[in-house]
Amino acid sequence: METLKERFHKTIKQALKKSLNKKNISEVPEIEKVVISSGIGDWKDSKDTIEKISVEIAKLTGQKPKINMSKTSVSAFKLRENQPVGMTVTLRGDRKYDFIDRLTNVAIPRIRDFRGLSEKSFDEHGNYSLGIKDYSIFPEIKYEDIPVNFGLQVNIKIRSKSKEDATALLKELGFPFVKK
Repeated sequence: METLKERFHKTIKQALKKSLNKKNISEVPEIEKVVISSGIGDWKDSKDTIEKISVEIAKLTGQKPKINMSKTSVSAFKLRENQPVGMTVTLRGDRKYDFIDRLTNVAIPRIRDFRGLSEKSFDEHGNYSLGIKDYSIFPEIKYEDIPVNFGLQVNIKIRSKSKEDATALLKELGFPFVKK
């Protein structure tokens, strides 16, 4: 079975070159990296829960997340300096294609009452951001083993000249956008 990476380099890249009227194959938009992050929130004091969340994110991405620490103390949030506040994973190479493949073909179709992704989530550089409220939509997660329910932020860094080019790339990769 052909992976998303192989399909991208063999067929999708050529199709995008034709549809976007690019003269050089290097002008075709491409995904540079995928960054997955999650806030720890109320569980910042529980080392056991933080470790369980770290294990769950590692199951989804295939690599251990980096734990982000607070830089300053904020008394209103009962937050001290150097206390864990979130986790981040940056995927490149084969892992980014594997994650996008599982996201578009398995996880997103499992979202309840899903009507499509918004095209308004592109920034001015053509990068796409997607919020997932419940991480249990991924098939790697067993519902019985969920320690706490947390959300994920998925940011897709795309090398492109415009939002339109980036949108065309994600549509070719199988992202289900809202029908207009």
